[in-house]
Amino acid sequence: MPIILFDIDGTLVRTGGAGKSAMESALVSAFGVTELRDEVKYSGRTDVAITRDLLEVHGISPTLENQHRLRDEYLARLPGSLQTRGGEVCPGIPELLAAIGGKSDIVLGLLTGNVRAGAQHKLGYFQLWEHFACGGFGDLHYERDDVARSALVSVREHLGTDVNPADVWVIGDTPLDVSCARAIGANAVAVATGWHPVEELADCQPDLIFDDLSDHTRLLAAWR
Repeated sequence: MPIILFDIDGTLVRTGGAGKSAMESALVSAFGVTELRDEVKYSGRTDVAITRDLLEVHGISPTLENQHRLRDEYLARLPGSLQTRGGEVCPGIPELLAAIGGKSDIVLGLLTGNVRAGAQHKLGYFQLWEHFACGGFGDLHYERDDVARSALVSVREHLGTDVNPADVWVIGDTPLDVSCARAIGANAVAVATGWHPVEELADCQPDLIFDDLSDHTRLLAAWR
């Protein structure tokens, strides 16, 4: 049974920077930061790692209390930021989900650095949340590989049985998506709809690589 785990930002949707904008606005609101420093990498990372690093870079103690305060303020601001920024569903995603959604012999899940509530806000805005039955999220883990491991646990709980990692396909737009797939022994599909060009993704040696998912026949063939 193919188990398909999707990244969100740059893979399923492009939010026009809504997440980053909401996070930085939250930092200003919650901690009175007056000068934002653009030193923290967002791409492919977990929200808890991003919040920790944002606090450190701006001279704020990254205690769990402060991390949770920043997270909560971010989540409060994210819906408005999505409305303002708009964004779009990535090419081919509606057609791909229509082709495989609802099939009893395919499991659709998420493997994302977003906290679960943030993932629901983003995918709910684009009316995609209901497609996914399980997944791993960035609520607790600083490393993407650990999110992949938690996603595998979630799939096992959803199915009520053990899972062969060789049946798992991780689809993402960053090198970290490829590396976290390898961490759990899964197949990796890289798609250049985010910030990383095809050439950079190819260096990570994914099993399949695409400019975008407009033509998903190769994916369907591999899963069959």
